[in-house]
Amino acid sequence: MKVQFLSFEGCALAGAARASLEKALRDCGIDGYEEIDILDPGIADHLRAWGSPTILIDGADVSSQRKGDGIGCRVYPTPNRVPDAELIASRLSEALANGRA
Repeated sequence: MKVQFLSFEGCALAGAARASLEKALRDCGIDGYEEIDILDPGIADHLRAWGSPTILIDGADVSSQRKGDGIGCRVYPTPNRVPDAELIASRLSEALANGRA
């Protein structure tokens, strides 16, 4: 399973999203994730199209949204404006159940 955290320096919501991701990973007993700076010129174009912050599991967005058409800030329809740890853990568990670990 590939878990990716996409953001850019200065993103106001990156810290909260990262904290949710790290809690979900701990809760699921999964170590590590790849952190990607979407402003890095060496990053593939298909990763740049996601807003910041975005969490991908095997290339799929944890909130089941589609990527946008360019770099920008991303706000989720949740109380703290980022995916909560429970949603992320649910998606991680689904990936584990489907044998993508």
